[in-house]
Amino acid sequence: MDNIYLLMIIALAVLAIADLVVGVSNDAVNFLNSAVGSKAISFRTIMIVASLGIAFGAIFSSGMMEVARKGIFNPGEFYFDEIMFIFMAVMITDILLLDFFNTLGMPTSTTVSIVFELLGAAVAMSFIKIAAEGGAFGDVVNYINTAKATEIILGILLSVVVAFTIGAVVQWVSRLLLSYDFEKKAKWVAACFGGIALSAITYFIFMKGIKGTPFAGETYEIIGGMKISEFLEAQVVSIIGISVVFWSILSYLLTALFKVNIYKLIIAVGTFALALAFAGNDLVNFIGVPIAAYQSYEAWSASGIAASEFSMSVLTEKVPTPTLLLFISGIVMVITLWLSKKARYVADTEINLAREGEAKERFEPNILSRNLVRFTIMMGTYTRTVLPEAVQKKISSRFEKPVIKLNQGKVHELPAFDMVRAAVNLMVAGILISIATSYKLPLSTTYVTFMVAMGTSLADKAWGSESAVYRVAGVLNVIGGWFMTALIAFIASGTILTIISFGKATAIGILLFVAILLIARNYISHRKKSQELRAEDGLRRTESSHIIGVISESASNISKVVKRSNKIFSNSINGLSKMNLEQLNKNKKQGAKLSAEIDDLRDSIFYFIKNLDEASLGASNFYINILGYLQDMAQSLEYIGKVSHNHVNNNHKKLKYNQIKELNEIDTLLEEVLNSTREVFDNEDFDKLSAIIDRKQELFGLLSQKIEKQVARTRTEESSPKNTTLYFSLLLETKDFVTATMNLLEQYQEAYEGTDNQNPLPNSPISS
Repeated sequence: MDNIYLLMIIALAVLAIADLVVGVSNDAVNFLNSAVGSKAISFRTIMIVASLGIAFGAIFSSGMMEVARKGIFNPGEFYFDEIMFIFMAVMITDILLLDFFNTLGMPTSTTVSIVFELLGAAVAMSFIKIAAEGGAFGDVVNYINTAKATEIILGILLSVVVAFTIGAVVQWVSRLLLSYDFEKKAKWVAACFGGIALSAITYFIFMKGIKGTPFAGETYEIIGGMKISEFLEAQVVSIIGISVVFWSILSYLLTALFKVNIYKLIIAVGTFALALAFAGNDLVNFIGVPIAAYQSYEAWSASGIAASEFSMSVLTEKVPTPTLLLFISGIVMVITLWLSKKARYVADTEINLAREGEAKERFEPNILSRNLVRFTIMMGTYTRTVLPEAVQKKISSRFEKPVIKLNQGKVHELPAFDMVRAAVNLMVAGILISIATSYKLPLSTTYVTFMVAMGTSLADKAWGSESAVYRVAGVLNVIGGWFMTALIAFIASGTILTIISFGKATAIGILLFVAILLIARNYISHRKKSQELRAEDGLRRTESSHIIGVISESASNISKVVKRSNKIFSNSINGLSKMNLEQLNKNKKQGAKLSAEIDDLRDSIFYFIKNLDEASLGASNFYINILGYLQDMAQSLEYIGKVSHNHVNNNHKKLKYNQIKELNEIDTLLEEVLNSTREVFDNEDFDKLSAIIDRKQELFGLLSQKIEKQVARTRTEESSPKNTTLYFSLLLETKDFVTATMNLLEQYQEAYEGTDNQNPLPNSPISS
């Protein structure tokens, strides 16, 4: 039986490595986003700086490991076997939970996860012990470190409000002083800002770095015989004051003599600091439990006492974490940072929510986000009635954004926000985490960095009337996910602990096997989804400013739409004929996705018209009509996919042999026409459009013939109203699809014939 504990230690070591991987994938968002979003420095440089920060932070994180040992429960109340079951339940829950959120692309808090997992498992084990001993359930407070646990939980929750508020206030003041023309300000202005920001960040580095090393307890006469950690806390004002003067002077010299962009320096140093904080503060979330389990195993092995009788009061003592383990953990984290694709997927969520101006909104508005936006608008209206008009104008002038002439189709080349906001994000997050570290609170770096970024976005007016409801909905979704993390972590960890407690080795083996299967499934699913996105024929916004360019660029989109339309229609017919619900379900999603992409193209019409040359304004009418026909095609396909799916999903009768045969005839003819159409647009050989348009009557004739046959069948032999309704719906919607397709081709032919004699299109036969 004793061998089970050695096997559990090995399993926990493997889980620790896996947890480091999924943890870094989730938390890379904390320290990468400000630098990546501002595009202040190259991505390679960002990764190198962050890697150095992680390496240093991992080595200096020994002090925070106490949380896993005694921060949540009283270890003296448990025996060795019970503690091992708690640790195993926590690690299995943690890796599954974090991997789930990574797959969704939602940043969650690893700190909240580990705290509530430890709490859930400890409470469950406490109840099992109380029930076995015949005690009262109120005795659970004896097993839980309620004072420290409450302090940690309140600190985490309070950080949401504090981080958002302080981030908003500091950003508003910074923008008021610097405006958007900050790079044109006098050198002393940048130097002062650099002095304040770098002082905050470097003090934060000292707090996170030195306090986690053995040197923190050293005493020196030069600082009055105080410990270094005590000196840093006692002389905060003096240290920061001297730092501000030093960094301000250095910033001025760097700016004036060496032409260094001080904002880029702040972002680089801040990225290093937050990466160091992440590793120093959050490493406990990934390896704290396995290390505590290993140290428990060492103490138990040396004792010679039975596992069910060995008290774990040894965990109350302060035990240093082996530096080698910290070093290895740091290496794993750095490798994951460079290789993880999920890390970048999670990071996109925060960057898009904080983005300046328009972006593809991922979240749908809800009643709460709408009401919050209305309330904010109402408060803004009230404020304007109170403030003098001169003051309002002065403030507004500081928030006027510079006009950058760049096509909306090239929006990806613009930074999500400027360097001032990126610097404030890093500076404020660093200060808040420093304060939490001084009180030994395992503050959620995810909560702090995310809420600071959202606060600065709001203050910087990045959430305009066009995007506010979507961005607020996104923030609410993420925060809701955080609270769900706590609840799920508590319940899941307690449940798994209960299973392990009763099932022992068998339960652990089964749970580990299930965990491996789920993680592998998520990995394969995410990889498959990524490959599909790369391979998919995505639609691109037209960027040309003249009619010939619009015709040429639109051809690519039309070819892709025709290709995908052909596939969606064929899959609908095939799925119906085989009653294949899975195929119809996927097909339905593809139809909705195509429709959404075309809607996105329509949303860019404003920028398209703004970009047109004066001599090519007629192109706007052509482009708007083309998008209208594409939308009609997509809506018809989406409807066909939806009714086909609903018919099979509701277990209605299968279509009759003759009906399926007729639908396949339509599909064959339509496939011929669509393949010819795609070939024309791929080669931009628009002279062949007329031959395709001539087949319009052939298609209409076939559809009318099938409608007449179904009418006859309905009067004589058809017995299923649902089949009749479905069949007529398919035929009529297919007719609408053909109509929209032919209208699009006629529009193209008309535009092409109006330009081919004077300005031949590139790649077209007339130009050769």
